[in-house]
Amino acid sequence: MATRLSHAYDVRLATVGLFVTVQFVVHMAMQIPGGRMADRFGAQRSALLGLVVIAAGNAVSLIEPAVTLVFVGRAIVGLGTGIAFVSGSDYIRARGGSGFMQGVYGAASVLAPGFALVVVPAIDGFRAPYSTAIVVAALAFTVLAVAPRAERTLRHAGERIRGELFRDRRLYHFGAIHALSFGFSVVVGNWVVTLLEHHGQSKGVAAAVGSLTLLLGFFTRIAGGSILSRASASRWVAGSLVTGGAAAIALATPLPLAGLVAASAVVGLAAGIPFAMAFAGAAAARPDAPGAAVGFVNAMASFVIVLGTPLVGLTFSLPGDGRIGFVAMGILAALASLATPRYVATA
Repeated sequence: MATRLSHAYDVRLATVGLFVTVQFVVHMAMQIPGGRMADRFGAQRSALLGLVVIAAGNAVSLIEPAVTLVFVGRAIVGLGTGIAFVSGSDYIRARGGSGFMQGVYGAASVLAPGFALVVVPAIDGFRAPYSTAIVVAALAFTVLAVAPRAERTLRHAGERIRGELFRDRRLYHFGAIHALSFGFSVVVGNWVVTLLEHHGQSKGVAAAVGSLTLLLGFFTRIAGGSILSRASASRWVAGSLVTGGAAAIALATPLPLAGLVAASAVVGLAAGIPFAMAFAGAAAARPDAPGAAVGFVNAMASFVIVLGTPLVGLTFSLPGDGRIGFVAMGILAALASLATPRYVATA
């Protein structure tokens, strides 16, 4: 949708990237507060509130193609996703879900945007991303409202977060692998269709190929949860970061269509593996504030998205027409493998 939105709002592609940045700045700021809301008031209640806010933000953006409105709408959506995403993970923990179930939850969160890359561009008009998001939020609200209750279980939820949370080196390790897998895949997913279009592929082909960078993470986020109990889990996570980074670099090369399909598929498959380790590990590392710990880790991924999305967008104005940005993201993802925890902590 990036090119279509740039025409509808009469702005450059880099500004379209800022639409995502605005959302994720607020999303990032809300990670720890959102986690504390889940700790204090219950994950289910917090997630339901977040879904209502998400729908409201998209409704603001529906009004007309005005840059001010879309910035306000995206900020409201970021407030909602900041509450809902961490609360969803904490709901799994509060209901006694395993690392495997955390992987299933994470898989759902990449399945939706993967479908969006295929479905939304086929709908005419600038309102397509916003109207479809409202429908999805309404469906999710309905399902969660009738789901089993998960009450607050944390004894110290009303207390302030102690400063040692921010000094816990384990959380930075979990944050690094999450940032350069989930955060990396979001940045790549935002621009891969545009990259492929600018390098000769039709919109339909570019959307279908690009969707693999998100859709296939559905399978490996589940698989990543199932390997947490294995001694080789850390090696799998480190290898996935290197492999995903190499595939992003491959997307920046003049490959034939079959090669682009393979590279997109590898990006999607590799990006899903670290999710369960990052979230389950963070929650287990800080049993005094599991929601806040997961929020801290997810904030690091949001930081990568906040910086990476507009910066990669800017590289479409440089020689290579976007390729420099994909090479840079690939190198960073590969380097993040060095931060993979040598231990496996599961909730």
